[in-house]
Amino acid sequence: MAVGVFDSGLGGLTVHQAIAARMPDLPLVYLGDNAHTPYGTRTPDDIFDLTCKGVERLWAEGCDLVILACNTASAAALRRMQESWLPADKRVLGVFVPMIEALTERQWGDNSPPREVAVKHVALFATPATVSSRAFQRELAFRAIGVDVEAQPCGGVVDAIEEGDEMLAEALVASHVEALKRRMPYPQAAVLGCTHYPLMEQAFQKALGPGVKLFSQAGLVAESLQDYLRRRPEFAGPGTRCRFLTTGDPARVSAKATQFLRHPIQFEAA
Repeated sequence: MAVGVFDSGLGGLTVHQAIAARMPDLPLVYLGDNAHTPYGTRTPDDIFDLTCKGVERLWAEGCDLVILACNTASAAALRRMQESWLPADKRVLGVFVPMIEALTERQWGDNSPPREVAVKHVALFATPATVSSRAFQRELAFRAIGVDVEAQPCGGVVDAIEEGDEMLAEALVASHVEALKRRMPYPQAAVLGCTHYPLMEQAFQKALGPGVKLFSQAGLVAESLQDYLRRRPEFAGPGTRCRFLTTGDPARVSAKATQFLRHPIQFEAA
């Protein structure tokens, strides 16, 4: 038994790394659905079906708790899964809420009414499906008032990362930031609303300028998960082995993951 980490491809490895660094003794099973990446241009029903299949595969590995380390899956599928699909003895958690709690300076689980916060102008960079879902704005509205969010759908960035084309990914990031700044010239904060995007964090920061604070999810999700497991230790499980699974070609995915994370990662066929 272990904790599962699911993503449409390589992006969730940023979350996996942060969890492993914070809780090195926690057994983790990572599943990348590289055969169907990217999710960001798919329909909500397609995303829901693919996400459910991925979660079921992790259940088969003994992962009763699964982290959706994919903003698109969290935005388009999580609520539907929790309301109508999830068995009572399983848990699936998303990645939006920990980041929004940090942005609005709330403690984990603070359910007080929405209030004024210091940050008033927020740029959101995410996949087209995440942007169209408006899940970020919905969750933010539960916690803060008076925040102007300008969302930029970043088509092509995930594809470039998955293909290992860093130069193209950097060029696309610069183009998307430029497009957003035409609508919001002076954002105070920028949310990297896709777990692939921290791999391009330096490119986002360069394009936005040093005065814009970046919020990315990996460390925040790891901190939130650690708190969750303190309260629900039965979901940590007694396993000892960490594994990396992919629906794609294991050799190719291993090479791309190693390229971006700068250390060897060995994937197995899911």
